[in-house]
Amino acid sequence: MSHSIANKDDIPPYLDYADSIEISAAMPDVFPDPFDPEPHPLARAAARHLQKRLAESLSLIHSFGLDEGEKDALGKMFGVLVVKDNNGRYGYLSAFSGKLQSGTIVPGFVPPVFDTLDPDGFYIKEEKEISLINEKICKLEKDPHYLDLIRNRETLLAEANDDLAYTKNTFDEAKKLRTLQRQSAHNLPLGEREALLQQLEKESMRHHFELKDRKKYWKNILEQADAVLIAASQEILGLKELRRSMSAALQEKLFQQYSFLNAEGRKKNLAEIFCTEDGILPPSGAGECTAPKLLHFAYTHGLHPVALAEFWWGVSPASEIRRHGHFYPACRSKCRPILGHMLQGLKQEELSAIRWSHDDLRILMEDDYLIVINKPPGMLAVPGKGPEPSVYSLLCQKYPHIQDLTVVHRLDMSTSGIMLIAKTKEAYRQLQGQFIRRQVRKKYVAILIGYSGPDKGRVDLPIRVDLDDRPRQMVCHDHGRQAVTDYEVLERQGIETIVNFYPLTGRTHQLRVHAAHRDGLNAPIKGDDLYGTKSARLCLHAEKLQFLHPISQQKVTVECAAEFQKCI
Repeated sequence: MSHSIANKDDIPPYLDYADSIEISAAMPDVFPDPFDPEPHPLARAAARHLQKRLAESLSLIHSFGLDEGEKDALGKMFGVLVVKDNNGRYGYLSAFSGKLQSGTIVPGFVPPVFDTLDPDGFYIKEEKEISLINEKICKLEKDPHYLDLIRNRETLLAEANDDLAYTKNTFDEAKKLRTLQRQSAHNLPLGEREALLQQLEKESMRHHFELKDRKKYWKNILEQADAVLIAASQEILGLKELRRSMSAALQEKLFQQYSFLNAEGRKKNLAEIFCTEDGILPPSGAGECTAPKLLHFAYTHGLHPVALAEFWWGVSPASEIRRHGHFYPACRSKCRPILGHMLQGLKQEELSAIRWSHDDLRILMEDDYLIVINKPPGMLAVPGKGPEPSVYSLLCQKYPHIQDLTVVHRLDMSTSGIMLIAKTKEAYRQLQGQFIRRQVRKKYVAILIGYSGPDKGRVDLPIRVDLDDRPRQMVCHDHGRQAVTDYEVLERQGIETIVNFYPLTGRTHQLRVHAAHRDGLNAPIKGDDLYGTKSARLCLHAEKLQFLHPISQQKVTVECAAEFQKCI
C-alpha cells in the first residue's frame, strides 16, 4: 500500500506537499521512538524531499559550507514531521534548530515556539536594556580615575608584601643568631650569661611587636585604599546587581514563554518541565530544537503526528560529529524532558528489549582470581538506570557465591569483545592499577566507512562529554581529557576499511570519536548510531588484551576474533 502527500490546495500554512512522492511503506500504527537514530521510512521520504528543496534554494539565505570559499559557514539540524489532517490526508512540516542567518522566521518552516528575535517582543527590548547597563559598566570600569585607584591599590599591596617579607626574613635571621648565642652562653661567667640572655629576650620581644606593628600599619593602609576603591565602585556594583536581577527575571520570563502543548491538549512551560523551582535550569537552547517546534505546531493546528526525522545539513561543527545528510535522534538533555511531556496522549512505540542470560557470555579464561569473557554487542558492561541485564549482573547470577566480583574495565554497550572481571579485592586492585598506569595492552578491530587516509598513524584529540546530549562525546581542546589512539589499516574493501586500533588512553567512546571526527580519521565505524549511520551492529570489537596476572605476575595474553560477517 502506498500513501501520497496531501495536495497543495488542501493544506494549511507550513504543511508541505509533494504530489510526486509515493511512500511505499506501511503507515506506523504508533508514533515511532524519536530517540531511535533510524527514522521511519515515511519520515525518511519526507526528509529527502526537504533536502532537495534545501539544495535548490535555501543556500541563498544561509551558508551551509557545502561550496568552497563560503564565509561564516554553519551547518544546521533540520527536522520533518509527517502529519495527518482531519480529512485523513498526509503531509509534512519542516523546521530547523535555533535560527538561520536570515533569522527565525523562514517561509516554509514552522515558526519557533517563542521568537526571541521579534523586534516588537519583550525579549529584544529587555536585552537592549541589559546591554545598555553593560555599556555603562564597561565605561565606568575604564574610567581613568577608577583605573588609577585600582593600580594604586595593587601597588600598595605589592609594597606591603615586599616590606613584610623583608622584615620577616630579617627577624628570622636574627632569631637564628640568638639561638647560636644562647647555645654558646654557657661558656660565659654567670653574670655575663644572665645579662646576655636578658638582652636576647628583649630583642626577641621587640622584633615580635615590630612585626605586628608593620602588619597593622599595612592593614590600615590597604583598608583605606579599599575604602576609597569601594566608594568609587558603588555605582558599578549597583549596576552589576541590577544586571544580575534583570537577567534572572528575563530568563524566568523566557522559560514561561516556551510553553508546549501535548497530545492531550495540556500545556507545560520550560520552568515546569525542568522544575526551575528546585534550582534545575533548562539547558541553553532548550525548546529551540526541531522536534518540540514541530510537535507544538502540529498540536496547535489540529494535525496528528505520524513520524519524525531529524538530519544534519552542512559542515560539521569543530567539536561535535555531525555528517551532512545523516539522520540523528532527538537530543537527550534538552529534548527528552520536553518530549516526555509533549508525547503524552500519543500512542508510542514500545521498544522490545533483548533477553540476555549468562549463557550469552563466552568464558575465554578463568581461574581463582579472574574471569575473561567475550561480551556480545548490545549488552551493558555494568548496570544502567533501567532493568536491562549487564555483564556484571549476569556474572553475579552465575557466581552467586563470589562476594567481591568486580568489573575491571568497561566496553560500550554497542562494542563487543574481551572484558576482564576480578574475583577478589586484591586481584581488582592489582589489575586496576595496571590500567591506571597504562600497562595493559589493548587491540580493537573495526570497519570504517569511507576512510581514504594513511595505512597507519596516531590520533590525538582530547574528549569530553557533550553536556547537552549525553552519552555523546565531543572533541574539546579547552576542557577535554587527553585521548590518544594508534591505528593501522589491515584491508580495504571498496568504501569499507578494516583497521586495528591500539588505544593508549581509555576515554568513553574514544575509538568511535577518533574514527568519526573530521580532525581524526573522518570515517565513522560501521553501524555507529551516535557518530555515523546505524546498521545491524557496531562493527567494533575488543580483539586482544595483554596484562600481568594479579597474583603470579606472569604475562597473560587473551585473544578473541571478531565475527563481523554478521554485519557485512
